[in-house]
Amino acid sequence: MNKTISKALALALAAAMALTGCTSSGDKPAADNNQGNGTTTDSTATENKGGDKTTASKNEIKDLVISKVASRELETFNILYSQRAEDFENLTNLYDGLLEVTPKGELAPAIATEWGTEDGGLTWTFKLRNDAKWVNMNGEVMADCNAQDFATGLEWVLNYHKNSSSNTSMPIEMIKGAKEYYEYTKELPEAEAFALTAGEGSKFRELVGLATPDDYTVVYTCLIEKPYFDTLAPYVCLYPASQALIDQLGVEGFKSMNNTDMWYNGCYTMTSYIQGNEKIFTKNPEYWDKNCKLFDTVTIKMVESSDVAYQLYQAGEIDYVALSESNVKTISGDPNHQYHDYMANSLLSKYSYQFHWNYNKMKKDGTLDTNWNTAIANEAFRLSLRYGLDIKEYYKRTNTLDPLSCENNFYTMKGLVYTTDGKDYVDLVKEKIGLGNANGETMVRLDKTKAEEYKKQAIEELTALGVTFPIEFDYYILASSQTSLDSANVLKNCFESSLGSDYVQLNINTYVSSQNKEVRDPHLQSFVINGWGADYGDPQNYLGQETYGNDNAWYSTAYSNINDVQETEATKALLDQYKEFTKMVEEADKITDNTDARYNAYAEAEAYMLQHGLVLPCNYSMGFCLTKYNIHSTMNAMFGACNDKIKNWETSTEAYTAEEIAAFKAAKEAK
Repeated sequence: MNKTISKALALALAAAMALTGCTSSGDKPAADNNQGNGTTTDSTATENKGGDKTTASKNEIKDLVISKVASRELETFNILYSQRAEDFENLTNLYDGLLEVTPKGELAPAIATEWGTEDGGLTWTFKLRNDAKWVNMNGEVMADCNAQDFATGLEWVLNYHKNSSSNTSMPIEMIKGAKEYYEYTKELPEAEAFALTAGEGSKFRELVGLATPDDYTVVYTCLIEKPYFDTLAPYVCLYPASQALIDQLGVEGFKSMNNTDMWYNGCYTMTSYIQGNEKIFTKNPEYWDKNCKLFDTVTIKMVESSDVAYQLYQAGEIDYVALSESNVKTISGDPNHQYHDYMANSLLSKYSYQFHWNYNKMKKDGTLDTNWNTAIANEAFRLSLRYGLDIKEYYKRTNTLDPLSCENNFYTMKGLVYTTDGKDYVDLVKEKIGLGNANGETMVRLDKTKAEEYKKQAIEELTALGVTFPIEFDYYILASSQTSLDSANVLKNCFESSLGSDYVQLNINTYVSSQNKEVRDPHLQSFVINGWGADYGDPQNYLGQETYGNDNAWYSTAYSNINDVQETEATKALLDQYKEFTKMVEEADKITDNTDARYNAYAEAEAYMLQHGLVLPCNYSMGFCLTKYNIHSTMNAMFGACNDKIKNWETSTEAYTAEEIAAFKAAKEAK
């Protein structure tokens, strides 16, 4: 067994590397989403593992400084609990899992040095290194990181009372006994569930297909053959946790730990944390990868907007900035501008963004918003949005020079997986929904005739149900973000000008610090623009998040709230559609012996979801940046949670030109 076995199987499955597996908030333009978010750049003067050689005249950065907008503040230090890109951007630098990825999206060793399967993907064996350590904030060794920690981590994830169903969908659909253990813990009183461990002889060991034959071997047994299981290894649901730390802090303490009391096994420790202001990562002196290139420190400055970040870049205070719409217009329009030759295309973000409708919206007083809920349950209303909502101006907030490059018409991210003859999975979906080709002038999905027909139908049907017009959309942004407000105003104009202000009205509302706690949990939003990135290389990870009646489906439980919708005359068709979609996804997941048939079945399910308007694709994220690090030397896979790991980055104290960044891209693609 060696690591090449898994690569061969992945090729046989035709699974391309795709987006990181988590969500990414979309209440701001992609320029903000990208800021310090793995779509950034770096550069070095030497040839490093996973990077290209740059010119020797460049001086390397020793202490990196980058920025992130305030709306991307992390909300937890417990990586097992989070499913947010905003958390992973930080935590992937503090924790290591079994595997990581390369700048080309290939699997690479991390805590595991070798891995593979000898039975077509039914069982997977990971051989661990013996020099990985847990350290405290100051870099002092606390314990070895070994096989038992991976058992402890999975037990935590699958324990309903410990992890509140977060990150459970992946192991439940793949690992033998995972669902049974999850259901077992769910039925226990909280105190009994808290007392459970993954030790030998435990209920976890009895039920779950995870074995640790020695301190440095972990074996997973899948429900059925899962040839792509190793693509899950860079994702957090398989990350380790130390039982010694849990015992020290207690279960509640481990759930709410912070940078001062947590343990680290990653590249850096977080030696300073001022919420909403600044974080400082310091190189972990005990990190297992002694040959990698790390910064002495990484400072992350939280800023109000990309315009503030631009000012910091101009002042030489940060090493990368994602450019706003106004920045790009100013720089590109002036050949003599100091940054004209330095404005480079940023990396394509790994997320596919959607409008996620809330089907069980509440008013601020806690009562149901009947007018909204009745309207959004109506298919004609949703399809009037699908065919009539023109958001080209909103795309300019991300890419003012080529806005339609941001247009997204699918749910699954392009480039995730390919058929055996090399066709992108999303092209299968495109054929099934009858989508035309881009013309460079207008959005592909717009159809004025259909939009008017569905609008007329919606008005007739909804008026009969007592709905009043205009339908009010409540959209929430971070109160302190001027960039988010500017983008929201553009979006508001898109809604009301393309659909009619007598038909729809977009209300811009604000939250103070946590969108989840202040907006999503009390169901106040009409929609959220949110991006999903794959946890592993298969369409199931996308479509499974929207299934009905499944409390492990992230979007169904956290955003659409479809499981809370009561069946009425107004909602019956909607619920029937969700149930049919769920059935189609479940049937597709049963196909394990024919990759093309599997992908075709998923494409049928995705097409059904889109044609009924259950969600509305919004955008991709790729803008422009100024950078002192080579963005093409960063980790860049279409799955997992490692893309923002600040490791082996090539940097320069002098900014890279657009020409140099383009050359780095060409060199990476030529390998």
